[in-house]
Amino acid sequence: MLTLLFDGIAYGMLLFVLAVGLAVTLGLMNFINLAHGAFAMAGGYVTVLLMDRAGVPFLATLPLAFVLTAAAGALLERTLYRPMVAKPHLDQVLFSIGLVFMASAAVDFFIGSQQQIVKLPAFLGGRFELGGVGIGKYRLFIVVLCALLAVALQLVLVRTRFGSRLRAAVDDPRVASGLGIDVNRVFLLTFAAGSGLAGLGGALGAEVLGLDPSFPLKFMVYFLIVVAVGGTSSITGPLLAALLLGIADVFGKYHAPKLGAFIVTTLMIVILLWRPQGLFARRGAG
Repeated sequence: MLTLLFDGIAYGMLLFVLAVGLAVTLGLMNFINLAHGAFAMAGGYVTVLLMDRAGVPFLATLPLAFVLTAAAGALLERTLYRPMVAKPHLDQVLFSIGLVFMASAAVDFFIGSQQQIVKLPAFLGGRFELGGVGIGKYRLFIVVLCALLAVALQLVLVRTRFGSRLRAAVDDPRVASGLGIDVNRVFLLTFAAGSGLAGLGGALGAEVLGLDPSFPLKFMVYFLIVVAVGGTSSITGPLLAALLLGIADVFGKYHAPKLGAFIVTTLMIVILLWRPQGLFARRGAG
């Protein structure tokens, strides 16, 4: 039971890193980016290709996955996303869904549709016993790394000048711009960071979740559940939502494999009926 709990926590922490970028960009830009999973897929393929074709060690591929997907996010924000920000939400949904299908088709054409295999370093393989609980070394690595990322993100948002400018841009972009804040630059950096986090999550999750061209479509619903349940006004909300989703999914698939998705969806509905704006929505949020 405790082993399942730990695996659920590891899964939830991974979902948090994958989805937190979507939560931040949705809360900041009010843009429904359903193509967020494509950046996660890109990060996973960066890791796989660098390891298989360039011999880059696994740990060295993780920052590269973040940087390269962040750069791709910055480029796409300037060229494709920014003109769509003022469009209706339906246009944004159709646009981002189109990007998902294009990205999946491109990966299928250039790399292939086969499931990718990530060869972890020997020291991250296997399990060990701690107090009678079987703990996977790689899952422990995911928990520690993702926890550090969550703390770092919270500190950036709360303690730094960029975080204060970001919060100001979220609250009222016009007033923030009048105060001398370059709102477009804040949007660009935030979108790039969110894309980079998705890429890092994809790199970390390639071994746990599996990686193939259908990745963005398979996990799109999970990202949306994390954002819907956790809200977009804080880091704490998506973190708690991802942990709840991860634990419920692992326990559900273990005890009732045929009802796993039903359990997760039911949990989401109950939480949203209780807190329609998310677990940690700000007061007065519409």
